Amino acid sequence: STQNKNTSYEVNGEKHSLRAGEYMPDRMHAQLVEFLTKHREQPFYVYYSMSHVHSDILPTPDSATDSKTLYEDNLAYMDKLVGLLLAELDRLKLRENTLLVFFGDNGTAKARSDRATIGGRRLSGEKGSMLEGGGLVPLIVQWPGRVPADRVCADLFDASDFVPTFAEVAGAPLPNATKLDGQSQLASWRGIEGKRREWAFNQLADHYYVRSADWKLNEKGELFDMRGAPFTELLVASDSVDAAAPTARKQLQAALDQLRPQDGIRDRGDGTGRHANRKSDAKKDV
Repeated sequence: STQNKNTSYEVNGEKHSLRAGEYMPDRMHAQLVEFLTKHREQPFYVYYSMSHVHSDILPTPDSATDSKTLYEDNLAYMDKLVGLLLAELDRLKLRENTLLVFFGDNGTAKARSDRATIGGRRLSGEKGSMLEGGGLVPLIVQWPGRVPADRVCADLFDASDFVPTFAEVAGAPLPNATKLDGQSQLASWRGIEGKRREWAFNQLADHYYVRSADWKLNEKGELFDMRGAPFTELLVASDSVDAAAPTARKQLQAALDQLRPQDGIRDRGDGTGRHANRKSDAKKDV
């Protein structure tokens, strides 16, 4: 068996046991295929949270018995399942009418971050940090005939943009009484004229920052030059002679003044933000 700890799972509140030799990601994929087949004639939305490349790093069905490359094995198996999903959409004749978004939830954990490089270069920081290696994640969008293929987009995006983006795709109205932080990025994805983000916000427990293409301002009032990101983040000295720095600080501070994250209900976690969801650590500011 590839899994020794978690040997059961739930489907719609009903508990099931993994059979001998059954691999949980394969079971998840089978459930996905069942859903797609059932709803192929209807509009649908699927959130597919793949479980690879996360603790524990376990053997896959394709791993050699004595594999010393389990991390790479898991990457390869995840890629394999994505390929099987695309093949299934082809089989169901849904590929041309389906928007696929592949998105990472956070950076690579410290134990593996030296290997999670871009062009062989290590990123600044890792999971749990407020540096690029913690908040910068892959976003891959595919929609045949709607989203240009083989294009790299440098536009800013944060996860709050998903709701308004998907609403525009579906032609669904947004609630008038609720103010959303996100804005639709469909024009950006399609490579056509439209409003682009001027900044993105990131928060982890007590720590937060607002980021433009070239600058970052955090909760301490520290301004960073991000023109060397994601590999370097340079703290701007108070006596900097860079003429662009004061303007950048003013613009990013205006964004923070608009968001007012300091007035929200914050979860301090363990101080680093890595376990901000632990109920025992949660503290509310009143």
